[in-house]
Amino acid sequence: MEQIEEYFKIALRNLTTRSLRSWLTIFGIVIGVFLIISLLSLSEGLKDTMMEQLQALGGDVIMIMPGGGGGEGGEEMMMMMSMIMGGDNLEREDLDIIEKTRGVANVIPMSYTTVSVRYGEEQKTIMIAGIKWEKSLDLFKRFQGWELEKGRWPIEGRREIILGKETATDMFDQKVKLGEEMTIKGRRFKIVGNLNSLGNKSDDSSVYVDLDLYHDLTGEQKGSANMAMAIIREGEDLDTVAAAIKDNLEITRKRKIGEDTRDFSVITSEKISGIANSILSILQLAIFAFAGIAIVVGGIGITNTMFTSVRERTREIGTMKAIGAKNSAISKIFLIEAGIIGLAGGIGGTVLGVLFAQLIGVYTRTQSAFYFSAAISPTLILFGLLFSFFVGCLAGLLPARQAARLQPVEALRRYE
Repeated sequence: MEQIEEYFKIALRNLTTRSLRSWLTIFGIVIGVFLIISLLSLSEGLKDTMMEQLQALGGDVIMIMPGGGGGEGGEEMMMMMSMIMGGDNLEREDLDIIEKTRGVANVIPMSYTTVSVRYGEEQKTIMIAGIKWEKSLDLFKRFQGWELEKGRWPIEGRREIILGKETATDMFDQKVKLGEEMTIKGRRFKIVGNLNSLGNKSDDSSVYVDLDLYHDLTGEQKGSANMAMAIIREGEDLDTVAAAIKDNLEITRKRKIGEDTRDFSVITSEKISGIANSILSILQLAIFAFAGIAIVVGGIGITNTMFTSVRERTREIGTMKAIGAKNSAISKIFLIEAGIIGLAGGIGGTVLGVLFAQLIGVYTRTQSAFYFSAAISPTLILFGLLFSFFVGCLAGLLPARQAARLQPVEALRRYE
């Protein structure tokens, strides 16, 4: 134990003697660990937030959207793309057959598009969502966390709207007031309520209106919808009901079109969660790979520094071996020195990575965007420190072996 302490003292003395070179080498490790800690913690926080959003739908929800046809392997991905890019509508017959499917308790249709909205003298392009208030409100309250910050809920059939958090507070220069009117595509609607923040910029920047009035505004067919959520009955098997919905829609579409087709997607909330989890896991792997390159570059810097140190300290190594130092002792000194460089870089990178990730999390929350918190766990911090120490030791392995193999007579003769 005393020998190890002495080795540490010698290693620290050598590092402080060549402080500039040591700090430059440490900086290379700092960059790599900083990237690993900050990006992995942010991606894990994003992953947790997305999982919470998807799980908020509940385990008894089935999503149905037009588009797809990618087969069993590609249906989930096609649906995720449809949710982002939009597509055709589910028609009234489609919604009816979904509602009549055995095991379905309720069907919640919903449509969305961007329109020109005027408030006072200002005009903006805003996302407008049409929903059936009487059928949908209870679901959104229970599973989506809908709550009114101010005002009341609209009455179905009336020209009344509620605003997302950002639409009400940040979208317009002048303050949006309850009871006043907002003009949507030339028609006036009364603002009766403001929603609390729903956790993402898309929802918080929207205007919500009765679905029938939405159809009047957009000219879409009455009874149609961009998507639908089927709520299954208690005790029913989710996958069985999803398969039944898919079969019924295929039969209806085939009867109507006259040929085999699947221009719709049916997927459970659990499968959406699985797809999102897989995508984010791949993203994390890519992040680790890119950050790992920076770590490897830093490790090469440590190796170069240690080889230089061996050349500069050849006479010192010869003296130590001449007075009885063993090869293992010389090797341990250089390994400890390389490990300290790696660990110091790991500590610096971890501190900076944690601070950066926290700042990004605070920024996203204050901007009312799709906000999330950095998921910084003790395991991630410990991994960053141990990984950097391991890289340092690994990078110092060859220089340590070279130092240990020096013959004392040759080392002393070289610098006579």
